Amino acid sequence: MTQAQVLQRKIQKGGLLDASQVRQEDALQHAKALGLAVYVVDCDRARSRSAVLRAVVKAIDYPEFFGGDLDALYDCLCDTVLDQKTGLFLWFHNLHSGDPVLADDAAAIISVCDDVVEFAKNNARRFAFAVEHAGKHPDPEPGVAPTPYSGGNDND
Repeated sequence: MTQAQVLQRKIQKGGLLDASQVRQEDALQHAKALGLAVYVVDCDRARSRSAVLRAVVKAIDYPEFFGGDLDALYDCLCDTVLDQKTGLFLWFHNLHSGDPVLADDAAAIISVCDDVVEFAKNNARRFAFAVEHAGKHPDPEPGVAPTPYSGGNDND
């Protein structure tokens, strides 16, 4: 079995993919080929659970009334899975799970995603996700404020 076939089979099965073993572009391409809705969650500047959840909201374009807790994340992901013909694929880009502030929250978010995998299976859908772990955020330079999550100079 080729590497591409193995990746496709893992995505089709659902669950957590080892992002260190696959390129983002390949995973997204295979997920799209399987008919999954594909979203990249940019967590690079997220320094708290609420910032990671805001990154999910931004990526998937959830309504502004999205609750800022893990129950709301579960509910919205489940709704999104059901809204899709075959399912959903999320790529968490640069989740700073090695940052002491985010370590427990990152684990909790992954646990929620694992629960959504089971929900999807029970509803004849697929949910697969990958987490690109980024370690700890760099320490801020003295006298320089960190870039706010909202992006500062980005033209969103």
